[in-house]
Amino acid sequence: MISRLTSLLAALAAVAVLAPAGASAGGGDYAFTGGTPRQQAQVTGALAASSFDWGIVPRVTVHIGQYGVSHSTPGHVYLDARLLDAGTFSWATVLDEWAHQLDFLVLGPAQRAVLAERLGGAAWCYEVPGLAHGAYGCERFSSMVAWAYWPSPDNAYRPRGPSDESATLPADEFRALLDGLLGRPRLAASAAAIRTTSSAAAKPAKAAKRVAKPAKRR
Repeated sequence: MISRLTSLLAALAAVAVLAPAGASAGGGDYAFTGGTPRQQAQVTGALAASSFDWGIVPRVTVHIGQYGVSHSTPGHVYLDARLLDAGTFSWATVLDEWAHQLDFLVLGPAQRAVLAERLGGAAWCYEVPGLAHGAYGCERFSSMVAWAYWPSPDNAYRPRGPSDESATLPADEFRALLDGLLGRPRLAASAAAIRTTSSAAAKPAKAAKRVAKPAKRR
């Protein structure tokens, strides 16, 4: 009897570890592996705070543990538990990693090419190794998504100077550009206008990693 009970409890624990996320205002399809209820709530809170429609991103598995540095691979987000314990401060990093999922799973080569032109950078995403964090277009992109769709004083990625990655473009201009690339009719015209005039636009400010943004590894 004790053996059966032990097996049942183990099975229930295994189900609880990989738990589907509840619905949130920010959308998103994801499941958790690890993490306390409070840590998992930070992920839900971050996605709800963002005005981006995360429902367009295919299902993501969210791993919470002692990773040291939060990072992403296609379909998987790895978030450091200690960072999530910081509460709202962690939300920008959550959104940053979800932006990488948007890049991995939704964007195509043509869309990346337009973004690379507007955001600048020496390479899109680590195809050229050894560059500074802000020299990669995908890092400028993820920082802009994290800030532009949640432009709050509580956002740890709030630009503090023109060299910040989240200051590469004005937030409203970036939203119009990305929404247009993703086919949102209400902003497609604005995005097209931005692309048409991009060659005459001022060169994007050189981006650099902020102290508030933990370094990421791929």
